[in-house]
Amino acid sequence: MTPRRILVTGASGFVGSHLVPRLGSAFPGAELTLCGIAPGSVALDVADAAAVDALVAAVRPDACVHLAAIAGIPAARRDPERTWRVNLHGTLALARAVLRHAPECGFLFISSADIYGRSFRAGTALDESAALAPLNTYGATKAAADLAVGAMAAEGLRAVRLRPFNHIGPGQSEAFVVAAFARQVARVAAGLQPPVLDVGALDPWRDFLDVRDVCDAYVACLRRHEALEPGVILNLASGTPRRIGDVLDDLLRLAGVAATPQTSAGLLRSADIPLARGDATLARGLLDWAPRRAWEDTLSDVLADWTVRIRAADGADGA
Repeated sequence: MTPRRILVTGASGFVGSHLVPRLGSAFPGAELTLCGIAPGSVALDVADAAAVDALVAAVRPDACVHLAAIAGIPAARRDPERTWRVNLHGTLALARAVLRHAPECGFLFISSADIYGRSFRAGTALDESAALAPLNTYGATKAAADLAVGAMAAEGLRAVRLRPFNHIGPGQSEAFVVAAFARQVARVAAGLQPPVLDVGALDPWRDFLDVRDVCDAYVACLRRHEALEPGVILNLASGTPRRIGDVLDDLLRLAGVAATPQTSAGLLRSADIPLARGDATLARGLLDWAPRRAWEDTLSDVLADWTVRIRAADGADGA
């Protein structure tokens, strides 16, 4: 069944900014209720169970994409109590409201590959059977919510649990490694900073995706939701890990500049893992999905986005 009323939490965030237009084109005529801070969005604190319940009762969605979260390890570390409230209790509030008021609703819970944590130390590509062993607050809150949604699926919640690996693209915050690199490279190219880049560890390998490929998977889930078993878990991954330092080299090459990386102690993690790689065989089969955007195209888009942002900020400062 094509969804007619779609509720999206976290619609103003990085992923939401790419997903919302995609939903509009994929499901023309569907009524989108967007929760976020952008104009036209509904302001919603997902940790406010009463407000969440009232919204779901009013909208009665037949599809819900739950993106809202304290996203990222540094942000979660800065405010762990709020992170637990939003990432776990906010998810519970939304899932309970959906189960109560819209039991036929397809509920897409956006989890994270970070919940695998210590399991990555096996050095192999992890599928959905890998043990959850988070190494930080963000991963722990996402793992708890993931398990809770899985339990609620046994009680009737029509849930799909998606575990995307690192995704990048235009519009991402500099709190994430590739965006942080691209911002500095763009500033060097614009002559706004010396050719020295603050970096963390460069030797870890990560499995990167283009955010637009990730959004394609979310749309595919909505299209095929009735065929998916409630509670199913799907990894979203490229299966091709890339060394962080090589990503930086690629950005410098694309920008046509030279710069020296300088390790900053504040960017190092005490519990980092050397290799994170995912096995998305199940998603490829059930969703007919695979990453399609070329790596260099993704990096070029990220760099172009930061070039525009840097120019806009420099113009504003000079005004």
